Amino acid sequence: MRTLLITGPGGGGRTTIAAATALGAAGAGVKTLVLSADRADTLGAALGVRTGAGPTRVAPCLTAWRPDAAAGFRDDLAGFQDRASTVLDLLGASRLDPEEVTPLPGAEELTLLRALRDAALAEAHDLLVVDLPPTPQALALLALPEELRRYLRRLLPPERQAARALRPVLGRLAGVPMPAEWLYETTARWDMELAAVEAVLADRQTSVRLVAEPGPAGDDAVRDARLGLALRGLPVESLVANRVLPEEAADGGPLSGLVAQQRKFLGEWGDAHTVAHLGRDPRGDDDLAALAAPGVNPAASPIEWPVTDRLADDGVLVWDIPLPGAIRDDLDLIRRGDELVVTAGPFRRIVPLPSALRRCTVDGAALRDGRLRVRFAPDAALWPRTR
Repeated sequence: MRTLLITGPGGGGRTTIAAATALGAAGAGVKTLVLSADRADTLGAALGVRTGAGPTRVAPCLTAWRPDAAAGFRDDLAGFQDRASTVLDLLGASRLDPEEVTPLPGAEELTLLRALRDAALAEAHDLLVVDLPPTPQALALLALPEELRRYLRRLLPPERQAARALRPVLGRLAGVPMPAEWLYETTARWDMELAAVEAVLADRQTSVRLVAEPGPAGDDAVRDARLGLALRGLPVESLVANRVLPEEAADGGPLSGLVAQQRKFLGEWGDAHTVAHLGRDPRGDDDLAALAAPGVNPAASPIEWPVTDRLADDGVLVWDIPLPGAIRDDLDLIRRGDELVVTAGPFRRIVPLPSALRRCTVDGAALRDGRLRVRFAPDAALWPRTR
């Protein structure tokens, strides 16, 4: 199954392009599901059909789904209260009723990740189109599964669960209560659910479509998005230049300056697919078809972070990390044990080192042509010796 994540700066028309992309794929006979986490039904407005908590059939091969964040949050809280009932009773805490619970900020995004996981595991569709939030929130959302799993492993390492039978004894010896069984079980369940989402995002059939209006703000957003996505290892399938004005608007009219600006950035973007401005907000099948959104690019290549063996020539291993648009002054690297902390502009990722590099020390790094090359020299105390 292909998964196409669609994002762009706020107001760039990403939801409309997501709807047009899904409708176009369905028209070609591809079984398609389009997902959105928007609390307002902007997806349904574009499709001309109300969407909601349950999957809605839009066309013979198209289903739309806008999962209910409030219901999911209430279910999660009810389950947590059930599992933690003993602790809550000891603390004298009163349980919250479902009717008084409202979703916290970020609940829509978490619900979207869960729906993404469920849709991928169901394997009922050939294409999954995901209408993500605007780019800054989308990048934070895409980083969430990996970061949460790392926090869980640090706070409650899986190897500690092997000593379940010893916990009462250890608790008496230490003089402090040990974590309850339900805490480890909950942690393991969360880790499994996050791992499933992470697997979908890391799949070679997952890519990102960027949607922006050609202009200074759109150009800045696209440049930042390419860098942030590359750091997460997510390939850009295509760039869609949305709401492009016709050439006729440049004939001395009030929009001539805007047309010239759009043409300038379209020339710089080069490989962007242009989608014309209809002169109105697209609504329904006819308008979405008139946009002529590009089909899903089957040749989107996954981003690789290869390790090159240059031991024979230079005595080092080189880790090649693509970071398009990165600036040397905004780049920072820190080695922490078996992890490398990479900061590129406003983005940061903590990456586990490949096994061969864990037995090495960092020997230097260089950024050239949008690629970061980190050199690792074998640690004589850890590197296997040859006769």
